[in-house]
Amino acid sequence: MPDYKAPRRDIQFVMHEVLNLEEHYKALRGDEDVNRELIDAIVEEGAKFCENELAPINRSGDEEGCGFENGIVTTPKGFKEAYQKYVEGGWPSLSAPVEEGGQGLPNSLGIIMSEMVGTSNWSWGMYPGLSHGAIKTLESHGTPEQKEQYLTRLISGEWTGTMCLTEPHCGTDLGILRTKAEPNADGSYAISGTKIFISAGDHDMVDNIIHIVLARLPDAPKGTKGISLFIVPKVNVGADGTLGEPNGVTCGSIEHKMGIKASATCVLNFEAAKGYLIGPPNRGLNCMFTFMNTARIGTALQGVAAAEGSYQGALTYAKERLAMRALSGPKAPEKEADPIIVHPDVRRMLLTQKAFAEGGRALLYYLSMQGDIVEYGTDDEAKKLADDLMAFLTPIAKAFCTETGLEAANHGVQVFGGHGFIREWGMEQIVRDTRIATLYEGTTGIQALDLLGRKVMLTQGGLLKNFTKIVHKFCKDNADNEGIAEFIEPLAAMNKEWGDLTTQIGMRAMANQEEIGAAAVDYLMYSGYITLAYFWALMAKAAQEQLAGGTTEQGFYTAKVQTARFYFKRILPRTHSLVATINGGLDSLMEMEEENFGFY
Repeated sequence: MPDYKAPRRDIQFVMHEVLNLEEHYKALRGDEDVNRELIDAIVEEGAKFCENELAPINRSGDEEGCGFENGIVTTPKGFKEAYQKYVEGGWPSLSAPVEEGGQGLPNSLGIIMSEMVGTSNWSWGMYPGLSHGAIKTLESHGTPEQKEQYLTRLISGEWTGTMCLTEPHCGTDLGILRTKAEPNADGSYAISGTKIFISAGDHDMVDNIIHIVLARLPDAPKGTKGISLFIVPKVNVGADGTLGEPNGVTCGSIEHKMGIKASATCVLNFEAAKGYLIGPPNRGLNCMFTFMNTARIGTALQGVAAAEGSYQGALTYAKERLAMRALSGPKAPEKEADPIIVHPDVRRMLLTQKAFAEGGRALLYYLSMQGDIVEYGTDDEAKKLADDLMAFLTPIAKAFCTETGLEAANHGVQVFGGHGFIREWGMEQIVRDTRIATLYEGTTGIQALDLLGRKVMLTQGGLLKNFTKIVHKFCKDNADNEGIAEFIEPLAAMNKEWGDLTTQIGMRAMANQEEIGAAAVDYLMYSGYITLAYFWALMAKAAQEQLAGGTTEQGFYTAKVQTARFYFKRILPRTHSLVATINGGLDSLMEMEEENFGFY
């Protein structure tokens, strides 16, 4: 199993030298306390926890899996103890408001901890991870009484939360969900129905689990406009906060999965379970988007975590594994063969992993900064821009980072050769664990339709222009910067092409709306490659400035520029083939009759 080492230096580089988080916090909150010293201390302590507590139980958790007997779910050995240490360390409350029992630190610090947790042990991280969305939903839409009753204990980590959306018959199409909410005389509701694929839906790590559940009121209109949102605790809570009788929520089974086996994915049966309305009736899906967007960013992190974890394992192996000689002559003549890191194809895979891990990290940290602005900003125009940037970038981040994270994980297996297929090395676990990331919180196809159909076409390109203007300004400001000309010129050209390509798709869609679906996934991946190119250009600029100023970390900054160069020369050209497939249009997908798809 790869030994996880938190990428402290790279995290610091992105936080301080690329995104300048310290100044971001000062400008946003007038916060002198959240300085570099504090930020680095949090990262260091978080890194120790993940390396020493979570990484050692990653493989054992996968081997043991979760137990399920007589309706009781048990987590693997060491999981409960690690969770208690997590709570004792104050990690659940890191980014929550002080008035609700949190530490009041920005969301962009919380996402850094989430990344380290996810890379060291994704299955374990899902138990506290789902609570983040429940917390955000209650913060945004809960009543003062609901916050007092549930929110403070979610923030402390005493309880955990889930999101209960999909059902056996409906998948992503929530408009046809059947779970019912019947009014009770005391103002509560009796929730009845079955929810599936509920991550961390039941477990033995806490005394209560707070389910955020979508259901229909008796008089609700059909479709998505007739969905309401409810708090449904596993154990009923008295007015004084004490736990009472078990609620009508039971775990019917846990899924037998390809990966994340140490995370309990549950079928939950609600049988007249007592629930409490959150937000207005029939507006539940709107409220749930608070949860869903938080979860989507968290899922995007899984792609970055997979790329980082697989890269660490593959890099160590490539330096140690001896096989063949370099075509240009022996590189380690004193050994019986050369280490495989000297071979160009192995370097191609390693650099691809590195480029996706580090580029994705910069994208997601930037996205979390926009969340800071939305939450803490006082300038309405800046808040609106940040909210729009999040709306546009979230589907890109979720789908692109998970697809490239899966690619990077597969490269890790390939670097190991046959050993990568063997469980004891841990590389195949990363592939299995991350395969789900392209599926949950909306598949790549769903994210692509959201991006192209809703975020781009329905805004007439407005949300796209918000971001391309940022890229354009960066390119314009650095047009005379010879040190990064190799990145600025192609980025500027592709940024323009992005707008032109979008217009072409829009013109075809005016004749047939199905053109949106035909282009969507390729368009999202195209958008992702250009978005990551922007962040690699930012990182190359920051690194070049350090090199030009004279630095004691010559190797670190040189590697940044070299990885950016690899990305622009070997990864970014993928956009050319995506343009071709996008322009291939709808006909090649739809002309075949259904009965001609298979002959047996």
